Amino acid sequence: MAAARPTGSASGALCWQLLLTLAILTFACDACKTVTLHVPSKLDAVKYIGRVNLKECFKSANLIHSSDPDFQILEDGSVYTTNAILLSSAKRSFTILLSNTETQEEKKILVLLEQQTKVLRKRRSQEKVLIRAKRRWAPIPCSVSENSLGPFPLFLQQIQSDTAQNYTIYYSISGPGVDKEPLNLFYVERDTGNLFCTRPVDREMYPSFELVAFATTKDGYTPEYPLTLLIRIEDENDNFPIFTETTYIFNVTENCRVGTTVGQVCATDKDEPDTLHTRLMYSIIEQLPASPTLFFMQPATGVITTTSSRLDREVTDKYQLKIKVQDMDGQYFGLQTTATCIINIGDVNDNLPTFNRLSYEVSVEENRVDVEILRVAVTDKDLINTANWRANYTILKGNENGNFKIVTDPKTNEGVLCVVKPLNYEEKQEMTLQISVVNEAPNFASSRSTGSMATVTVRVKNQDEGPECRPAVQIVRIKENVPVSTKDIGYKAHDPETNSSSGIRYEKLSDPEGWVSVDENSGSITILRSLDREAKTIRNGIYNITILASDEGKRTCTGTLGIILEDVNDNGPFIPERTVIMCKTVMSSAEIVAVDPDEPTHGPPFDFSLEGVSDSEVLRMWRLTKMNDTAARLSYLNDPQFGRYTVPVRVADRLGQSLVTQLDVMLCDCVTRSDCKIPSPLRTAKGLMLGKWAVLAILLGIALLFCVLFTLVCGATGAAKKPKVFPDDLAQQNLIVSNTEAPGDDKVYSTNGFTTHTAGGFTQGICSTPGSGVKNGGQETIEMVKGGQTIESCQEAGHHHTLGSCKGGGQHTLDSCRGGQVEADNCRYAYSDWYTYTQPRLGIH
Repeated sequence: MAAARPTGSASGALCWQLLLTLAILTFACDACKTVTLHVPSKLDAVKYIGRVNLKECFKSANLIHSSDPDFQILEDGSVYTTNAILLSSAKRSFTILLSNTETQEEKKILVLLEQQTKVLRKRRSQEKVLIRAKRRWAPIPCSVSENSLGPFPLFLQQIQSDTAQNYTIYYSISGPGVDKEPLNLFYVERDTGNLFCTRPVDREMYPSFELVAFATTKDGYTPEYPLTLLIRIEDENDNFPIFTETTYIFNVTENCRVGTTVGQVCATDKDEPDTLHTRLMYSIIEQLPASPTLFFMQPATGVITTTSSRLDREVTDKYQLKIKVQDMDGQYFGLQTTATCIINIGDVNDNLPTFNRLSYEVSVEENRVDVEILRVAVTDKDLINTANWRANYTILKGNENGNFKIVTDPKTNEGVLCVVKPLNYEEKQEMTLQISVVNEAPNFASSRSTGSMATVTVRVKNQDEGPECRPAVQIVRIKENVPVSTKDIGYKAHDPETNSSSGIRYEKLSDPEGWVSVDENSGSITILRSLDREAKTIRNGIYNITILASDEGKRTCTGTLGIILEDVNDNGPFIPERTVIMCKTVMSSAEIVAVDPDEPTHGPPFDFSLEGVSDSEVLRMWRLTKMNDTAARLSYLNDPQFGRYTVPVRVADRLGQSLVTQLDVMLCDCVTRSDCKIPSPLRTAKGLMLGKWAVLAILLGIALLFCVLFTLVCGATGAAKKPKVFPDDLAQQNLIVSNTEAPGDDKVYSTNGFTTHTAGGFTQGICSTPGSGVKNGGQETIEMVKGGQTIESCQEAGHHHTLGSCKGGGQHTLDSCRGGQVEADNCRYAYSDWYTYTQPRLGIH
């Protein structure tokens, strides 16, 4: 099926539609293509009516001429009306011509074109018959101008199937615009296949429609496949270009170069892209202030640049531009929109600060300090409260002694001149200062500019002054331990008016140790007590005394007299760390360090030695080895026992001054020194000394042990002859022998043949009570314990002990074996039982 004209008279068709034929010719007058456009009989001015393809036909022509002044064609082939016209059947075509120049020959070509137009009309009527004979069921492109004025329904084209020659064919369509949104925009006549549009279409909403056409017989037979029809909506320039912002704000610095980019504006157009409808042109309509013209806008990109380097913020700090964007590539009939662009001119430091006056005079009293004496003002045209405006003041000359300082007042930008060091009228009565000022930011023209300069004359006023303590700290040198009543020059103040010390009286304000007295008239000092350089009030060997000096007018000044105490070798070196811990299991020696309160000239190198005679226990047990000038290593000999020892060590300085330090040495069974705990009495370097009572107790214990063994043997023999019945609670009694003599192991002997060892050289009797014969120092104790119990362990210094069984086999824990005594009241047997058991066997009545 192909598109065809609707049947009927020609006059009826012209009532609502006319055919407009364009014959487009090349420079050589060869017809390139004939295009037929369907337009209404009434056309408005600047009305888009269609488009033709000119690219293949005109590759070298640069001018387009139309044979009809009512129409014009643009470079992209778009055809527009130039005036409002009303078409008739006589006016149905016009011709355009492209040429490089207008010549007489072109006029002849125009005549020939008119003749060819008539030939084309005749040929077209003949082609209609041929086209009708060659129709096929095939898609034919179709287009509709958006926002068309009608009349509606507007005929688009006719679809027809070749099978209509054999069948009665009914035509129908479906798709967007028919039975989908937008509904009922298109319809087709069932019998004729004429396709119509019912109302205007907005291309920006629906750029095209894809319909499906169907051809069926009365009985529902479909002799043709469904036909896809593409209806394209031709764009009309009905959308104004719109700026992305109503007001653009840009910033550019003053004095910038020509061509500096200020900013870029942008606009959008909803019309069809890549057409004249969306080809935008930017321009500046107005500038405020108007003169001089300083900005230019790139027409195609909207980029704003400067056209002059005369931007001066101090003259104008802001410009306002009225800008325009127009479609149709800026042609006069294009749609346009305006916006506002504000350009702020940024400040640069192109103006130096200048003093309002070039010379100043001021006076100030001598001895005044931290006082403001002058304020100087400057003028700067740059932006206020910026680095380009803020001033930095500098005193270039006249302040070699540092008496003055000039700072900037941040609120007023003034320079404030102050006196920071007292002036002396007697030294100088007038001073001249040279002051310069620059900005915080470097100058735009030159960063090395010295700025503006001014001169300040300062006159010093005389003032009646009191005594001066200069220098404030005076030093004298005195040897320590000098005799009492020794005198020295002391402290001296002077009167600046007379430049002498006469008439000045002195008074001592501070003397921490009360060592000296100060003469009221001369300021000399007298030693009242012996001086000691090693006193706590001495700092770095200097003893400070505060002196008050006053004149007749009661004006005063205060100074410090520093007494440097020259050292005397009056202190022997000593060892500050008197407790020495040796973990015997991991170390065999310890380092000792000596110090000397005297100066280094009276100090190291030190000599270390053990204090004792040649055959003393100290020399047999200990040895000293020098490590360096201030340290030595103490080590033990002959594997001494754990315990505490006193070791006297003598240390002598380089001049022979010496001192003996008694070291408390602790030999411990430990790994780290923090684990060392020795509660036993302190041992001397001569070894372990046992008293006579301890020796007697040991001998008595041994004798008693033999007696008990003898009694047991006799009892066993008698029992073999005559069995005796013992009380039940005596069946499992034991005798415990506790030997605390060190070194050695203690054993517990029982009647049932068990032997129990106790650990520790200082372990004493277990299961005993106070007064039962258990004593420190190696005394033995014999005691009966019920139940045949054994003592697992009982170590010195709070180790854990367990009593195996007692009173029916129950487990008991001894919390400690402190002091060699164990509390085991439950294991103790009554004295009457002991007496009843032992008397018969010992033969005592």
